Amino acid sequence: MRGLKGKNVLITGGSSGIGQAIAIRFSEYGSNIAINYFRSREEAEKTEQMLQVCREQVQQQGVKDTLIQADVSQEADVVRMVKQTIDDLGGLDILINNAGFQIAGDSHDLPVSAIERVLATNLVGAYICAREAIKHFLAANKPGVIINVSSVHQIIPKPRFVGYSMSKGGMQNLTRTLALEYARNGIRVNGIGPGATVTPINRAWIDDPEKRAEVEKHIPLGRAAEADEMGAAAAFLASDDAAYITGQTLFVDGGLTLYPDFRTAWSSE
Repeated sequence: MRGLKGKNVLITGGSSGIGQAIAIRFSEYGSNIAINYFRSREEAEKTEQMLQVCREQVQQQGVKDTLIQADVSQEADVVRMVKQTIDDLGGLDILINNAGFQIAGDSHDLPVSAIERVLATNLVGAYICAREAIKHFLAANKPGVIINVSSVHQIIPKPRFVGYSMSKGGMQNLTRTLALEYARNGIRVNGIGPGATVTPINRAWIDDPEKRAEVEKHIPLGRAAEADEMGAAAAFLASDDAAYITGQTLFVDGGLTLYPDFRTAWSSE
């Protein structure tokens, strides 16, 4: 992929799933990688194992790499994370806003605190990371790229996950607004919208044949995506091959956003 070799890339939520796949894919193109991770006490050992797997694969490519623990919902953590990326890698050229999570529950029962927690990481955290990256791009008087990892649920409602849907809907206009505001500075901002993807967060249906079949029957291509397919999309949007693309969300969803229930013409025949 043109224009990625030697670039310095920060990936939030990079220890597993889509974030890990993005880190590995960029390293294969010769990019230097900063992997952000959030380590809860409950999952400290599991996180360390996933980080080790990711880092070993990145280091096989002979690029520079660094690990940075930070909670992207905390402004001070983000400021420190971006500074450490610049110090450790020698700069920052590409930010991948991937960190995110979801909380399930009937919307009428969810406490405000649950919504605030999801928005703080998925949306406000993405904004803070983008703000700090843009500050660096402007101070260095150089172009830069931001890729926001959104979801098909920025346009498809997701009942019982209202906080997640709200955060991804907001990410769409975060992408568009920053793209328009900073285009004159050579800063491109785009998003990718994954559909159903094989990642640790989705183990509840991935490992259950019946549940997986139920998910995949709604996908026109008939299968869930592999995380590496999201890595490929992110790499394309960050590369020189996408130099004239900004403010867009590329849905990588096997056709899930094509209203698959309309595959048969039940409404007008």
